[in-house]
Amino acid sequence: MSAYSALAEAGYRAYTRDKTTLFFTFAFPLLFLVVFGLIFHGQDVEESGRPYIAYIAPGVLSWGVGNAAVFGVGFVLMQWRRDDILRVIRMTPTPLSAVLGSRYVLAVGIGLVQAVLFVAVALLPVMGLELAAGWPLAIPVLVLGITAFLALGAIVGSYARTPEAVAAVANFLMVPMAFLSGSFYPLDAMPSWMQAMSWVLPLRHLNDGVSAALTDAGGGADIAVACGGLAAFAAVFGAVAFRVFRWSDRT
Repeated sequence: MSAYSALAEAGYRAYTRDKTTLFFTFAFPLLFLVVFGLIFHGQDVEESGRPYIAYIAPGVLSWGVGNAAVFGVGFVLMQWRRDDILRVIRMTPTPLSAVLGSRYVLAVGIGLVQAVLFVAVALLPVMGLELAAGWPLAIPVLVLGITAFLALGAIVGSYARTPEAVAAVANFLMVPMAFLSGSFYPLDAMPSWMQAMSWVLPLRHLNDGVSAALTDAGGGADIAVACGGLAAFAAVFGAVAFRVFRWSDRT
């Protein structure tokens, strides 16, 4: 526990001291929300009759939270391994679970703060989001989503050897996934084959769960399906992450 606490505190201090990363972690998804929200303000999706903001807000929020988790842990693991920090940690009685667990707690905290700030902006009259009564159910969905994407980021960070490689691989995964999962464009307006293909992407499940909770786009069964899908992705990605994790680039 002492090793876990020390790593968690060190991670928190490093994150809050990096003002540029701190700013863009929260500002980047908000920029997409504002741009899309203003462009499609007052418009409805023809296929469903629901307002665009009901798709855009949960979708961009889900992508922003997942993106922060992937990039956050991916860059840290790569840098710690490159600078031999992980090798030094390994020489202490610190288990791998403490290393990843400390990053997990930080990622969950960042994701929940992102969600609160994001929803607050989406509720502004100029955005027009109407929050459903079941909005608290978005919390477990977000936590499971962060878990899945943090595990995916751990895989990326275990393979990539440079910051450029982390950025390239993470963007290769997250940007297409945003479009194919309905974060930037409503799935209801996409071809049926693309909607079917999106089920194999974790972001689709995160989008569906958050949307069902925040905008009443589905019931409890839809949220349960989303949580089940995210839990499955988290288990698979987590198993792979523990398998491929490397303490040093020398081995």
